[in-house]
Amino acid sequence: MYGDQETVRKILTGTGDTWAVVGLSSNRGRAAYGVAEVLQRFGKRVVPVHPKAETVHGEQGYASLADIPFPVDVVDVFVNSDLAGQVADEAVAIGAEAVWFQLGVTDEDAYDRTRDAGLAMVMDKCPAIEIPRLS
Repeated sequence: MYGDQETVRKILTGTGDTWAVVGLSSNRGRAAYGVAEVLQRFGKRVVPVHPKAETVHGEQGYASLADIPFPVDVVDVFVNSDLAGQVADEAVAIGAEAVWFQLGVTDEDAYDRTRDAGLAMVMDKCPAIEIPRLS
């Protein structure tokens, strides 16, 4: 419902390859860690965004989207739904092309605001599940 296959394909293949993963830390037990690995295997540059600003998967981390000193194409959101809308607004503010809310992350108002701002948006899906399906 919130991310038809055309939009999924556009984000995974038609936008740039720099993905900021909000909520990505060095905790191997978290879903973000494994999803970031899959994205890297498919040629994406994964930029960790976490308050600890840790280096993960060989990439320097940043405490916030605004701290990233280069353009970001897609913002992949691994935070609770009640925080996700703020992250989507920050993605708009930094000029990202797309926002992806992970499985279980939903905010209909943020979805509408993000799309109204001209960004592609997928909600409640996982790129690590979707990207192999495109091959």
